[in-house]
Order: sequence, then structure tokens, then C-alpha cells
Amino acid sequence: MEISKEALYEEFENYSYTVEYYSQESDSEETLHLGIIHWISLLLHVLAFVLGIPGNAIVIWFMGFKWKKTVTTLWFLNLAIADFVFVLFLPLYVSYMALNFHWPFGLWLCKANSFIAQLNMFSSVFFLTVISLDHYFRLIHPVLSHRHRTLKNSLGVVIFVWLSASLLGGPVLYFRDTVEVNNHIICYNNFQEHDPALTLVRHHVLTWVKFLFGYLFPLLTMSLCYLCLIFKAKKQNIPMSSKHFWTILSVVIAFMVCWTPYHLFSIWELSVYHNSSFHHVLQSGVPLSTGLAFLNSCLNPILYVLISKKFQAHFRASVAEVLKHSLWEVSCPGTVSEPLRSAGTKSLSPPETAQ
Repeated sequence: MEISKEALYEEFENYSYTVEYYSQESDSEETLHLGIIHWISLLLHVLAFVLGIPGNAIVIWFMGFKWKKTVTTLWFLNLAIADFVFVLFLPLYVSYMALNFHWPFGLWLCKANSFIAQLNMFSSVFFLTVISLDHYFRLIHPVLSHRHRTLKNSLGVVIFVWLSASLLGGPVLYFRDTVEVNNHIICYNNFQEHDPALTLVRHHVLTWVKFLFGYLFPLLTMSLCYLCLIFKAKKQNIPMSSKHFWTILSVVIAFMVCWTPYHLFSIWELSVYHNSSFHHVLQSGVPLSTGLAFLNSCLNPILYVLISKKFQAHFRASVAEVLKHSLWEVSCPGTVSEPLRSAGTKSLSPPETAQ
């Protein structure tokens, strides 16, 4: 059954711009433009998945299993876990885009996929805020930090962050829905009620909660921490590890650059209720800003490797260890190594025992 453009606008009054890609009547030039935007956005999502899986897995392996358990590694470990879980679900959204926004995975995966994206956004910015506060108190108030900065207290903060992120991201589990339009199943926010005013309020509340708690307040807190840290460190001649400082600061800046367009377009989206002339801008801006935001999940491991000499050293050591294992296996094939092992020969011991 064909649905008119006006009917689509009325049906999706809360706006799901995925519908507009294939439902709106457009001229050939505009269709080409939207097609280019679509493929660029798809490429950003694929890039986030391809780089995010191995990158975050390496960080989780180092900080969770190889490095000494400290408060700092605990923060970055959970940040990597949040990004890793998110990129695991990215193939669903990539498939959704590749199928011209047709969702064949059912209602519950529609809800779960959206919830994981919200959980990643809130937990990532919360952990970045915690890292910034921790860095500030550790350098400026060392006595207070030494007294309370323990693994036990840090685990409590980690649990609180995950619970808070789950609570703030939870509404999508209720509002996310699927509907069939022009033989396409759409996964979208269903704010529709019999009362249009209530629909508008729900959309506004969720958008502003996402912006305030998932972006503005954390960003202001992080900015204030680093400004105070810089001024007080210079005034009191407090030594700072430049590499560690720039590693944390670069992660915060990357989050800001990746997520700022997303939140701005989310707020701008609210204006469509009052002015439909922004449709064309949002058709291009929303998918691109979403792809850029998702790309943030693969940037942190890259920043660690580029900036942190400690991470570089551990990475090289681990790669060297893997190569030693591989070379030892190659140099001792099964026909030779098995008799040697059974005879208890110690002259050809594997790298782990030699170490």
C-alpha cells in the first residue's frame, strides 16, 4: 500500500529521518545527493566496526588481564568495554542501512540495538568525566585523593556509572518500535499517542535529557577540571605527566568533536515541528552526524597507541611475545616437538617458561 508524503509526515510526527530516504519525492539531483550522504554514513559505520572491534579488544586485554589493576586502568577498561559492546551491535545497524532502512531483525533487537547505543553514549561520557575528576583531585588534592582513591571505592563508582547510563538510556526500550511502510520495516521512536501535545513533550524531554546529561553537563565538568588543573599546576608548580595529560585530553576532545554535531542536529530536529523547511538539511545532517558519533567508539584505542608511550611499549612487547610463540611452534613441528616434550627435554622450552 502506497503512503503519501503528507501521510508519512503525519504518521511519523516524532520524526524518523530514515523514512525520508526512500519515501520523499525528490528530483534526480537531490536523490543523488542523499545517496552520496547515505553511502558516506554507511562507510563511517563500517569503519567504526572494523577499527573498533580489534582496537577495543586489545585495550580490554591489556588493562583487564595484562596490566596491574589500578584505579586508572579500571576507568579506561570500562570505557573500552562500553565501546566494545556497542561496536558488536553495529553490524545490525549497518545491515539496516545497507537494506535501505529495512529492519528484518524483529522488535526486540530494534529495542536492544538502540538501547546499547544510548548506553554507550552515556557511559562513555560519564567515564570520561570520572577520569577528568580523578586526574584533577589526584594532582591538586593528593591527600584527599590518597584517602579515598581505592579500588573498592572505584568499583562503586563504576557500578553507579553503569546504572545511571542504563537508567538514562532505558526509555528507548519502551519507545522504540517497528512499523511497516512501503514494504519496509522501520525501527524508530514511537512517541505517537492520541494526544499530539504529549507526543511533542516526550520527544522534547528525551532529546534535552540526552543533550544535558549525555553532553553539556559532562563537557562543562571536564572543561572546568582541565582549566583549573592547568592554572593551579602552573601557579603551584605541580609537575604533570605531559603524555598522560594529553592522552586524557585527546580522548575528551575526540568525544566532543564526534558527538557535538549529533546533539546539535538532535535539537535542530525538534524545530521540524514548527518549520518543515529544515527537512533537507536534516536529511543530510542526521545520518552524517550519527556516523561521526559512532566513529568515536574506535578512536580511543588509536589515541592510546599514538600518544601513550606506556601503551606503545606494552603493545610492542605483546606483539613480540606472540611472534616468539609462533616462531617456536614453526621451528618445532609436531613430529619433532612432541617427542621432545614427552621426553621432558628442557633445551627447547616455550617462550612463556623461558621468561
